[in-house]
Amino acid sequence: MKESPFIVDFNEDEESFNLKETLLKYLPYWPWFLVSIIVCIGLGYFYTWYKPVAYESVAKIKIIDDTKEVNVASEALSFLNGSSAINLDNEIEVLKSYRLLRQVVTDLDLDISYYRKDGFFTKREWNPPFKVEKKFFGDSIQEPLANTLSYRIKLNPSAFTVVDDYDQAVTLGLNLPDSVITMLPFTIKLKDSVTQANYQNIEYSVVLNPVKEAVLELSEDLKVESTNKTSEILSLSLIRGNMNHSEAILNTLIQKFDQDGILDRQLISKRTLDVIDKRFVFLSGELDSIEIGKQDFKQSNNLSYIEADAGLTLQRKSNTEDEVFNLRTQVSLSDLLKKTVVNQPDYSLLPADIGLENNNLNNLVNTYNEMALQRDKLLFNVGRNHPTLVALTEQLERGKVNILKTINVYQAQLRVFLKQLNQEKAIAGAIFSGLPEKEKALRAIERQQSIKENLFLVLLQKREEAAISLAATTPSIKVVDYGLTNSIPVSPKKRIIYPLSLLLGMLLPFGFLYTRFLFDTKIYNRGEIEKLNPELDVLGEIPFIKGNKNFKGANDRSILAESFRILSTNVNYLLPEKSKEEGQVIFVTSAIKGEGKTLVAYNLSLSYASIKKRVLLIGADLRNPQLNDYFDNNKKVKGLSDFLSNPNMSWQECIHDGGFSKDEFHKVCFSGAIRPNATELLAGKGFGKLISHAKKEYDYIIVDTAPTILVTDTMLISNYADITLFVVRAGLTDKKLMEFSASLNKRKKLKNMAYVLNDIGHGKAKDYNYGREYGYGA
Repeated sequence: MKESPFIVDFNEDEESFNLKETLLKYLPYWPWFLVSIIVCIGLGYFYTWYKPVAYESVAKIKIIDDTKEVNVASEALSFLNGSSAINLDNEIEVLKSYRLLRQVVTDLDLDISYYRKDGFFTKREWNPPFKVEKKFFGDSIQEPLANTLSYRIKLNPSAFTVVDDYDQAVTLGLNLPDSVITMLPFTIKLKDSVTQANYQNIEYSVVLNPVKEAVLELSEDLKVESTNKTSEILSLSLIRGNMNHSEAILNTLIQKFDQDGILDRQLISKRTLDVIDKRFVFLSGELDSIEIGKQDFKQSNNLSYIEADAGLTLQRKSNTEDEVFNLRTQVSLSDLLKKTVVNQPDYSLLPADIGLENNNLNNLVNTYNEMALQRDKLLFNVGRNHPTLVALTEQLERGKVNILKTINVYQAQLRVFLKQLNQEKAIAGAIFSGLPEKEKALRAIERQQSIKENLFLVLLQKREEAAISLAATTPSIKVVDYGLTNSIPVSPKKRIIYPLSLLLGMLLPFGFLYTRFLFDTKIYNRGEIEKLNPELDVLGEIPFIKGNKNFKGANDRSILAESFRILSTNVNYLLPEKSKEEGQVIFVTSAIKGEGKTLVAYNLSLSYASIKKRVLLIGADLRNPQLNDYFDNNKKVKGLSDFLSNPNMSWQECIHDGGFSKDEFHKVCFSGAIRPNATELLAGKGFGKLISHAKKEYDYIIVDTAPTILVTDTMLISNYADITLFVVRAGLTDKKLMEFSASLNKRKKLKNMAYVLNDIGHGKAKDYNYGREYGYGA
C-alpha cells in the first residue's frame, strides 16, 4: 500500500489526545450535568431549609477547691500523676443531676414547646407572640402532668382560639382574668411588645411536656467534660435550634450550680459587701454619666483624638489649597485657549494638550485641528468657493463657537468649585483654631472620669479585702466563658451539604454515562477505527445531516458535499495506476444493513460526475436493493439481476440515466427484480462481462454491494474491484464488527480495502463535534 498523504498522526501527544477525547465524550451531555447539579443543589437547599437549624453553645467554668488546708502530699501526688487534685467526675455528675436540671427547666419553661405551621411543614417557634404559663407545678419529683398535652392556638382580632387534641375549641379573651379559665391547664398572655394584627391567621401549636421528660431530654443533650486531665476547667456544651435559648440554658445552669455550691457552705455576714455594692451602683451611674457626657462632647464637636483631629484638619487645609491652585491653573489655561481662539488667524491650528482636564474641550480642539488640516490640504487643490471647502469652513466656524461655549461653561464650573474650596478652606482654618479650647474642655471631663475611676478602683480593692476577711467561703466556680454560640450551625452543615450536593450532581450523570460508555461497544469517531485497525486508512468522514442527504451538484458547498469531495480525492490516492482508456472500479460495502453504504455509493458517484467524470453506479445488492429509493423511477425497470439472468440481454439495456437531470456523465444500473438465486447470478460470468464493458465506457464504476457479514455476495465479485470502501456508521457499527472487517482484509477477501466513517455527529455525538469543529462552507 502506498503512503497516504491524508492520514493524520494522532500519536504525537497520546496522553493529551486521550484527555481531549474523554472530555469530548462527556461534553455533549452538559445539560444532564446542569440539570443534575441544579436538582441536587435544590434538594440540598430544600434539606437545609426543612431541617431545623441547630447551633452549638459552649460555656466553660473553673472548679475552685474549697479545701482550706491543702494536703501537700496529695497535691504533689496529683502533680506527678498529671491529674487534677479536684475530683471533676463528681462535679460533672452534680451538673447533670436531675435536681439541678429541674430548676433550669422550671425557670426557663423548657417543658413548654411552641411550633408554627409553615406551609406543609411545622417548625419550632422560639419567639412566639404570646406566652403560655402552666397553672400547676409540683414540688416533688412526681409531676401532676403525667402525659404530654398538645393544643393549637390561633390569634383572632380580639381573642385566642384554643383547640385541643379532641378538636374541642375554646375562645379566650385577651384580657380575661385567670379565674375565668378553668378547663385549661395553662393561661395565655400576649407579650407587651406584640401587635396582634401582625400574627393574625397564623396557627401555633403548644406542647406541654411533663417536667421529668424535659429534664431527661436536657440531660441527654447536655455534654459536660473536662478540657484535659490536668485542668480544673469543665466545658459545657449544648446543641439547640436557637442561640439565645441554648445560651440561656447554659448560663442558668452555671448560675444554679454556683448557687448550689455557695449554699452548701456556711454564709458569713455580707453587710460590708452590700454597702460597697450599693456604692458601686452609685459610682457606676456617675461613671456612666461622665462617659456619656464625654461621648456627647466628642460627637457634638466631631472629635476622636485631639492630635489626630489636628493632623487631619491641617491635612484637609493643605489639600484644599492644592486643589485651589489646580483650579486656578485650569482657569488660566482656559483663558489662554480662549484668547487664542478669539485672536487666531484664519482657521489656523489651536494649541492642543496644554493641560486642560476637560475631555470635551480637548476633543473639540482636536476635532477642530483635524478639520483645519483637512481644509489646508483641500485649499491647495480647489478654489475658495468650492462647495466642500465652503462646508468645511462653516464647520470650523461652528467649531469655534462650540469651543468658546465649552470654555465659558468650564470656567463657570471652575469658579463654582473655587468658591466651594475657599469656603472649605475657611472652615478648616476655623476648626483648627478652635481645637485648643476643645482640648481644654475635654481634659476637664477626663479629669473627672479619672477621679471616679480611681475611687471605683479603691472601693473595688476594699470590697475584695472585705470579701477575703469576712467571707467564710469562696465561690464554688469561676466562669471562664459564659454561654457562647458559634454562628455557624452544626446542623445542617451547609458548607458540607452544598459541596456534596454539587459533587453528587456531577457524579450521578458521570456515573450513569461512565457505565453507559463502559458497556457501549459502538464506533463513534475516526480515532476508534484507527486504534482498532491501524493498518487500514480512513478515507473520509461523512457528517450527520438532517433532511436531504444528497449531493446537489458542482456548486454545492455544503458540509456533506465537501466531505464527499474529500472522499473522492482520497480514493484517487489509493486507486492503482491504469491507462486512461480503462475505468476504475470502486466497491462500496459494509458489515451489516443500515450503515449507509448505498448513501456513500450514490453521493460518491455524484461527486465524480460533478467534475465531468463518466460514472456508472451499479446496484449489486440483489437481496435488499436500496438504490431505487434515490431515484424517481419505477422499481420494475430492468437492472443487474435481469442482465445476469438473461444471457441474450445487452448490458446497455440495464443502464439508465441518473444524477443531475439525466446528466450524461452519470448513469445507473439498478439491482433489478429480486431473485432467489442472487449468489448464483453474481458467481456467473455475467457480472465480469458487465464490468469489462463498463471499464471501456466509464471513468469510474461504483458498485453498491451487499453487506459482508450476512451473505457472501460481495466476496464472490471482490476480485473485480480496484478499491473496496468499507462503510462504518457512527453509533451503529459495533467494535466487534471491526474485528470482522480486519479479518476480511487480512485474509484478502476484499481488495485494496479502506474505511469510510458515516453519520458522525449523530446519536451520542462522541465524535469531535464535526459540524462545529471541522465545518467548512455553508
